[in-house]
Amino acid sequence: MKRHHIQVNKHPSASKPSRGALLFVHGAYTHSSYWEFNFIPFFQGHGFDCFSVDLSGHGASAGRERLDEFGIDDYADDIAHAVNAIGRPVTIVGHSMGCLATQRYLEKGQARAAVFLAPVPSTGTAGSAMQLALRYPRYFDVLEEVVSGVFSEENNDLMAKIYFSPDATGDDVQEFLPTVGPESRQAVMEMAMLATRPRVGRQKLPVLVIGGEDDAIFPPSHLFFTALPWQAEVIRVPNAGHMLPIDTHWQRVATHILEWVVRE
Repeated sequence: MKRHHIQVNKHPSASKPSRGALLFVHGAYTHSSYWEFNFIPFFQGHGFDCFSVDLSGHGASAGRERLDEFGIDDYADDIAHAVNAIGRPVTIVGHSMGCLATQRYLEKGQARAAVFLAPVPSTGTAGSAMQLALRYPRYFDVLEEVVSGVFSEENNDLMAKIYFSPDATGDDVQEFLPTVGPESRQAVMEMAMLATRPRVGRQKLPVLVIGGEDDAIFPPSHLFFTALPWQAEVIRVPNAGHMLPIDTHWQRVATHILEWVVRE
C-alpha cells in the first residue's frame, strides 16, 4: 500500500535536559488527542519529551477515505514511521488496539521499552464482544451512534459505564466523546480473529502491562497472557476501567508508568 501522510505530534519536555522520549499510540475508534488530556502534560512535567501518532485514517493522518483498508500491520508501519521521525531510543506507550499495533511493530522494530495499557487479549476480541453484547444489549447500537456523533444522556451514561471506572458518569466523559470516530473494519476483524494468527518472534525488551480491575472491555484476567511472552510486570489498578489514560484514576496509572520507566 502506498505510503501517505502520518501525523506525529511533538510535545517537548518542560525541563532540560530531557529524561527520554515517550511515544503514545492510541486505541481503536479514536485518535491521539486524548493523550493530551492528562498523560502528555504529566510526563512533560516530569522531564520527558512526549510524542503521539495518529494511526492511518485517524485524526490528522491521511487515509480517512479508505480507512477500512487498513489493518494492524499498517498501524505497525505507522509506529515505525513515528519512531524513525523521533530519531532516538523511545519507550512506546500503547493503549488497547495501540498495544497490539505496538506488539506487531516489535516483531521487527526496536524500542527502549514498552508499556501496554488495557491491551487487546492475545486470544482476540470475539469473546469480549460477545460478553459485552449479552451484558449490555444496546452497546453496539450506542457505539455506532457515538461514532456518528450522536450524543445523548443515555449514550453518554452507557459509554461511561462500559469504558470508565464504576464511579464515572456521562458528564465525566463528555470531553472524550468528540474524539470517538470510525474504526477500520479490517482492523476490527483482525482483532476478533487474533487467536488464529501464527505466533511470531518479537524483540526482547522491558515491558510493563497495566489494566484496570473494573475494565468491562478486556477483563483483567487476560493481562497475564499478554504479559507472559514478554516476561512483563503486571499491575492491576483498583476501580479503574478501560480508558486508563483519561479514567478518573489516570494519575495512579501515570505514576506507575513513571516509576517503572525511571527504574528501567
